Amino acid sequence: MHTDSDVYGKRALMTGGASSPACKPAFEPASALHDSIEAEAGKKAGLQAGLPAPRSFAITLLVALAAAAPLAAQVGLGLAPMRLEFRLAGGRQQSGSLTLTNGSAAKVRVRAEVLDFLIDDTDTPQFSRAYPQESDYSCRQWLSLNPMELDLEPGASTLVRYTMRLPQIVAERSYHCAAGFTTLPTAEQMTGTGLRSAVRIVAAFYVVVGNPAVEGGLKEINLEYVADPKQPGWRAVVVMENRGLMHFRPAGELALLAPEGGVLETTSFQSIPVLPKREQRFLLPLKGPIAPGKYTLRARVDLGTREIQEATAAVMARLPNP
Repeated sequence: MHTDSDVYGKRALMTGGASSPACKPAFEPASALHDSIEAEAGKKAGLQAGLPAPRSFAITLLVALAAAAPLAAQVGLGLAPMRLEFRLAGGRQQSGSLTLTNGSAAKVRVRAEVLDFLIDDTDTPQFSRAYPQESDYSCRQWLSLNPMELDLEPGASTLVRYTMRLPQIVAERSYHCAAGFTTLPTAEQMTGTGLRSAVRIVAAFYVVVGNPAVEGGLKEINLEYVADPKQPGWRAVVVMENRGLMHFRPAGELALLAPEGGVLETTSFQSIPVLPKREQRFLLPLKGPIAPGKYTLRARVDLGTREIQEATAAVMARLPNP
């Protein structure tokens, strides 16, 4: 993560921005609602938990926000599916199971918890027992898990039952929450010394009530220089605005164009959700090298409506003063 002082660039207003249904992009449009058992790709690891780590323990977070079979942690904890998405009416409920797997050679103890989540300005999912700012869109209080604590033998798998039970009266919109599973220190680890790793793996839940429309689009496109001592370079920053009550996942690509209009490079948007009533930054590293001068950034995205939005921004690549 870089501070404001690490980032340089020139912000430019977009031109264009109109929807272009007839445009033929080089990617397939994404549907507004994915299958309920679609897994999300493992994304970023770090100290991003809503719970503080036990003393002398570090938490590694495995989270999915797009595609795959059960994801196994380095210490062997796996979970499938990692994203569940369904439509429910007020007063109805949905039940099912998550498969939790211990792929390590040691017995582990795991504690389950129900969490709120959001996506921060660095595209990183953040989880907590409660985020007050998410209260209007959270399904956390409707989700229950059973069992809440369990032991897993080496190589064993078990089913964790979930139930999403909606109240009778619930506003039409999309809601989101998560089920988290965290390894606990064993008795031997508690009495020992040194740093141990605790792992949290998370499944995201999305509940859609009614038929809220997807309302949003491209708001800003910027070019930024990241003064990272290890790997300095340029990145495009695309701000997507969700003006509605339905989450969406932009699918598409961003192109860096030379002054004469030729495509210098392209990069794809990550499949992360833009949650209701907010703006979401998408960070797209550019492979470069990029010489100082004028360029154009062009974004083409589908918000899940099978309609392509396109916008361009004239930008200036300018290195910071040494």
